[in-house]
Amino acid sequence: MYSAVINSWPLLLGIGLLMLGNGLQGSLVGIRASLEGFPSATTGFIMSGYYAGFLFGSYITPKILINVGHVRVFAALASLASSAALLYVVFVDPIVWGFMRLITGFSYAGLYIVCESWLNDVATNETRGQLLSVYMIIMMAGLAFGQFFLNIADPGGFTLFVVISVLVSLALIPLALTAAPAPNFMQITRLSLRKLYKISPLGVVGMTAQGTIAGAFYGMAAVYGDKIGLSIVQISTFISIVVFSGVLLQWPIGKLSDKFDRRQVILVTTVLSGAAAIFAMLAAENDLLLYFLLGAGLFGGFSVPLYSLCIAHTNDYLEPSDMVAASSGLMLVNGIGAVFGPIIVGQLMSTVGTYIFFGLIAAGHLGIGVFALMRMMINTSAPLEYQSDFVAMPMRAGHAAAAMNPETEEWEEEPEEEELLPEQPEDEEEVPELMDDGPALGTPNP
Repeated sequence: MYSAVINSWPLLLGIGLLMLGNGLQGSLVGIRASLEGFPSATTGFIMSGYYAGFLFGSYITPKILINVGHVRVFAALASLASSAALLYVVFVDPIVWGFMRLITGFSYAGLYIVCESWLNDVATNETRGQLLSVYMIIMMAGLAFGQFFLNIADPGGFTLFVVISVLVSLALIPLALTAAPAPNFMQITRLSLRKLYKISPLGVVGMTAQGTIAGAFYGMAAVYGDKIGLSIVQISTFISIVVFSGVLLQWPIGKLSDKFDRRQVILVTTVLSGAAAIFAMLAAENDLLLYFLLGAGLFGGFSVPLYSLCIAHTNDYLEPSDMVAASSGLMLVNGIGAVFGPIIVGQLMSTVGTYIFFGLIAAGHLGIGVFALMRMMINTSAPLEYQSDFVAMPMRAGHAAAAMNPETEEWEEEPEEEELLPEQPEDEEEVPELMDDGPALGTPNP
C-alpha cells in the first residue's frame, strides 16, 4: 500500500492542488456574485454551469484521450481551467461567468478522468481499495482547505482568482515530470438508465436526489452564508465543516451498512441528515452560530456517505463484471441532479427567502427516506452474506473512479461465490426480476 502511494505521489499532489483551486473557486464565485449584486436565481444558473460542463467533459474526454494521450490532455485541460479562472475579473457579466463555470466543469471532469485512470493503472488488486481511499481523502481535504484561501485576500479584488489560476497551473508540473508511463486507456461503458432502474430503483432515485442536494449545497452555500450575514471566515469554516464531517462519518456508516440491511442504513442516514438540515436552518434564523455550525456538521456527516451507500446498495444486486458500468451510470444521474440543484435552490431563495436553502435540502433528504421506506415495503432485502462490501467513493470525481472499486476484482477471485451464480440471460435487455431491489443475483428468496 505505501509503495503504491509513493509511486503515485505526483498524481496525488496534482490532485490535491487541483482540489484546492476547485474548492476556492466554487465559494469565491458565489461570494463575488453576491458582491456584484447578482440575484440568487441568476447565481444559481451560473453555478449550475460547472455541473453541466462536468457532464459534457465526462462524455467527451475519453474520446479525446484515445487519440491524444494522457499528458497532453491533462496539460490542455489544466491550461483551459487556469485561463478560465482569470476571466471572471476581466468580464463581470453573468453570461460570461456561466460560460466560465461550464468551461471549468468540462476541464475538471477531464482532469479527474486522467488522474483516476492513471491511478487505476498503477494499482494492484491488493492496493486498489487503499489507493481509492487515499484519493478520496486528498480530494475532500483539498476541497475543505480550499475554503480557507478565501481569507488571504479580499474576495472583491482579483488576487484570489490569480491564486486559483496558479494552483491549477502548478498541478500540471508533477504529472508532466513523472517518469511513470502513461496508462492504456479503456473507455468505461454505462448501463442504460432503464436497466439500472430495474436493478435498483433506490440506487437511481437516491443518487439523483443526492446529486441535486450536493449541487445545491456546494453551488450555493457561499451565497447562502453571505445572505445570512456570515463573515468570510465563518463561510469558509461552515463549508469546510460540512466536508470534513462527511469524510469522518463515511467509514463508520459504511461499516454499519455491511452489518445491516443497507436500505435501513440509507433510511436512517438520510432522515438524520434532513433533521440536521432543519436544525441548521432554525439555528441560522435565530442567529445561533455555534448551533448552526453543529447542525451543518451533522448534515454533512450524514449526507455525504449517501453517495457511496447508493453505489454499494446497487452493487448488492450485480455481478462484479457489471459494477463498473452501473457505478458509472449512477454517477451520471448524480451529475444530472447536480445541474438542477443550484438552479432550483437559487430560484427559491430569490422568491421565497434565504431560509429555504436548508429547507429544500431537508425536503430532498426526507424524500429519499420516503422512497427507501416504500422499497422496503415492496421488496425483501439481499441477505447480508451476499451484500458487497462498502467502499467509500469520492464525490466530485470522474466516472473513471468507478473502475478503482476493489469489489469488481475481489469477487472474481472467489470461486466459491461464482458457483452459486445462475447463468446470465442470453438477451442482455432482459433483467431478472430478482435484481429489482430484491435478493442479490444467485441468492434464494428468504
